[in-house]
Amino acid sequence: MKKAKNLNFEQSYIVEGFSIAGPKEDKGNLTGLFDEVLDDDKCNECTFEKAEVAMFKKALYGVTNKAKLNVDDVDVVIGGDLLNQIVSASFAVRNLSPSFIGIYNACATFAESLLLGASLVNSRCYEKVMCISGSHFSTAERQYRYPLELGVLRSPVSQWTATGVGSTLLSSQGTPFNSRVTGGRFGRVVDYGTYDVNNMGAAMAPSAVDTLLNFFEMNGKSPKDYDAIYTGDLGLLGSGIFVDMLLKKGIDMEETRYNDCGGMLFSQKQMTLQGGSGAACSALVFNSLILNELKGNYRKVLLLGTGALMSPVTGFQGESIPCITHCVELSAGEPL
Repeated sequence: MKKAKNLNFEQSYIVEGFSIAGPKEDKGNLTGLFDEVLDDDKCNECTFEKAEVAMFKKALYGVTNKAKLNVDDVDVVIGGDLLNQIVSASFAVRNLSPSFIGIYNACATFAESLLLGASLVNSRCYEKVMCISGSHFSTAERQYRYPLELGVLRSPVSQWTATGVGSTLLSSQGTPFNSRVTGGRFGRVVDYGTYDVNNMGAAMAPSAVDTLLNFFEMNGKSPKDYDAIYTGDLGLLGSGIFVDMLLKKGIDMEETRYNDCGGMLFSQKQMTLQGGSGAACSALVFNSLILNELKGNYRKVLLLGTGALMSPVTGFQGESIPCITHCVELSAGEPL
């Protein structure tokens, strides 16, 4: 089987990142790191779906304001969410001047947007690209599981969909002080025959292993070449499976600092079972913690965005859960 090539970028600069999180997310392990925190997860809207659109709008303007730019200065917005027909992202950009590329790879959407955005600015197709992804606990529950009013007990292997939006502005123009997207790899769809729609960590772990092994094989690197490696949202159970599977392949994750965005977003006392998930999960962690670490503590980082490509219909039809993982390589700029 022919294997796809890794991606390499020379001029894909990270201008700014912005994160807006729900009240529960700010009470977790990353409290104080988000740019904006909602007091009300309805954003003063009449429905949770409208609140999700409002969060996207706040993130669109939030990242450009931090960069001291206008939204009109952005050439294209690349993003998506978990709702059918990615309505949150597309409704948020309606009537705005930038072009829009709507994407869906479930919880891997943000990593996918970074790779697509880096490809466009590195090739000089566009000068400024905004990458954005988000989700809302209450909208995802209504679409994928049960209305909250039913009070259905959660499976012990389930994760908690994060409420929030993360946005990153990339540019073909930068300085040596800017962090950069230096490479990565688009993953392939992997299905190990997991049928439990609650156990997304177990479903996604083999995909994360597949992408990481192929990435290392192509560039001759290993975990020790990176200061930190993050998976998107395998959760506590899934990240344990990921580490065990890699160890059987001869890859020891103890050679670097490894964390899972879903496993670290919430604290244990918040009772989210296996941790966080959703299209907001890695977007929030990236645009708060990871970008901050690249400004001082880390020089080289990998982000593995993981996604379970199921739908509300496929589970009822007895389908297993195909998954995908995209790998993004990041490098810090020179110290200020």
